[in-house]
Amino acid sequence: MLKQRTLKTLIRATGVGLHSGEKVTLVLRPAAVGTGIVFTRVDLTPPVVIKADPYAVGDTRMASCLEKDGAKLGTVEHLMSALAGLGIDNLYVDVDAEEIPIMDGSAAPFVFLLQSAGIVEQNAAKRFLRIKKTVEVQDGDKWARLSPYDGFRLEFSIHFNHPAVDRSGMEVTVDFADQSYIRDISRARTFGFTHDVEAMRAQGLALGGSLDNAIVMDEYRVLNTEGLRLPAEFVRHKVLDAIGDLYLVGAPMLALFSAHKSGHALNNRLLRALLADADAWEWVSFDLPETTPARVARLYPDLQFI
Repeated sequence: MLKQRTLKTLIRATGVGLHSGEKVTLVLRPAAVGTGIVFTRVDLTPPVVIKADPYAVGDTRMASCLEKDGAKLGTVEHLMSALAGLGIDNLYVDVDAEEIPIMDGSAAPFVFLLQSAGIVEQNAAKRFLRIKKTVEVQDGDKWARLSPYDGFRLEFSIHFNHPAVDRSGMEVTVDFADQSYIRDISRARTFGFTHDVEAMRAQGLALGGSLDNAIVMDEYRVLNTEGLRLPAEFVRHKVLDAIGDLYLVGAPMLALFSAHKSGHALNNRLLRALLADADAWEWVSFDLPETTPARVARLYPDLQFI
């Protein structure tokens, strides 16, 4: 049986918010079977609890922001991506600011935290949301689509008229039955352009951004002295974001996700369009090895149990 998972013990970290620039303390705590991913703004009185949910997403400028009762919690997608990649079903996330810390701009620090705390199986079947028919949303030349697939595969393309992006590649396909989330996706960093920084900061965004937590480009090149970590790192980060955005549905998906130039807003629109069509999806679990599709059984090959 594919079982639900949580952490073995509590773990904490500190960092800064990418957009707020504020210091943030993050605490990850084990949660019982069926809890899901639950965020709490512990700096508010009383604390505000926000469960991961597509309908809790409000602001999608440059990040996915959850909102409830006037409280906001931004930039949840990198942590959500790590939770999806490591198969964590149940977790309490306590935060003392309005944003999850950006860390190094990728999901790798969250992967390290989760593995350091230890990952344990729980005595209940893991639930998957299986796509039964294709659902698609569009916004001009941007589009995102979910299609039936017995596994989890992502096909993503971007287009930027920039030499550094051209050289790194603008298309990627990842199938997690055959590839590793940790190796192939988790280390890909968020990115931006110097000419956008002034406009973003005028909107109160990117106040905590730096070369330590983002790939930054001028008109011609990547400014980070270490260069890129991965081939096609830009589009791989878009895949990382999409994995986190999709995991807000509350369970891992069995689906083919295809997209061109999609971002947080379109990813969220896709989830809402999916949930609005009851014929397009179903909940499934796999109690026996012989009933588990082969590609599903191989979704978490590099998961470490402690």
